[in-house]
Amino acid sequence: MVRQGGFDAVIAYLGYAYASFWIALAAAKLRGIPIIFGTDASNIQPRDGKSWKIPVKKFLLPKIYGLAGAVYVGSAAGREYLHSLGVPDEKIVLAPFTVDNEWWRARAAEVDRAAVRRAWQIPEDAPVVLFCAKLQPWKRPQDVLRAFAKGGVAGAQLVFAGDGPLRKELEAEAQELGLADNVRFLGFVNQSRLPEVYRAADLFVLSSEFEPFGVVVNEAMLCGCAVAVSDRVGAASSLVQPGENGFVFARGDVEALASIFREILSNRERLRQMGEAACKRMEMWSPRENIESVVQAVTQALHNKNARTAEALP
Repeated sequence: MVRQGGFDAVIAYLGYAYASFWIALAAAKLRGIPIIFGTDASNIQPRDGKSWKIPVKKFLLPKIYGLAGAVYVGSAAGREYLHSLGVPDEKIVLAPFTVDNEWWRARAAEVDRAAVRRAWQIPEDAPVVLFCAKLQPWKRPQDVLRAFAKGGVAGAQLVFAGDGPLRKELEAEAQELGLADNVRFLGFVNQSRLPEVYRAADLFVLSSEFEPFGVVVNEAMLCGCAVAVSDRVGAASSLVQPGENGFVFARGDVEALASIFREILSNRERLRQMGEAACKRMEMWSPRENIESVVQAVTQALHNKNARTAEALP
């Protein structure tokens, strides 16, 4: 299909770990068609923590990205990551990682916040912290629980939306910390119900040690939540404006997260303002910008191809 299609460019959404990627790349190169591919990575650290992978990546990845006519990334952190690998700026296009902004806004507007809180048995005026992700080690949900305990904000509530292998440990630790009445475990929540979860919360926290982007941050902000994310979350560099719509803390720094809780949870008006600012930030991080960036990537790839052809002419 690539060889016979008469295409001006090829976009490969598959990663380089797939055979189909290399088949498409080989076919495009044989026909002199620029190929565009991207990455969701925002740093070179492997999720499994195996340090031997880092020098291998540093050796191989510049060669792989050098084969592209253009490379798209989903965040500002992703752009810096490619720069660190030696990919020239003229090859890089920022194509924002987005969700369906209009769907999330519309569903959030329909939520009866007070009714959701009643169902959770949480007072309407209580400050609510939300962790919404799988309860697995690299998401570090235990950091949120321990920071919440250290923060000690009177009347505050913590809600975990999601399930996973750490749930029983977290439930047991909440009991040991004397927080059984202040912590809720919702279990798995279907996406259709997530808008009500975000709208009923005040501060969304994502404490991951590995998170190439984290579109749950988009979702929470679209629903009017202030956010606090670790510095390993790719969305931090693009979406979070510290002190305006959220906070960024060092991965694993429980005391820093506890300080954030103490600073913001008792200030209801500031929380509300930060939630509004979070929603407003998403006006310029939408599918519209993503589409424009993909068009730009194709245009850039064709320009790079034509420039190389011109240089090759006698």
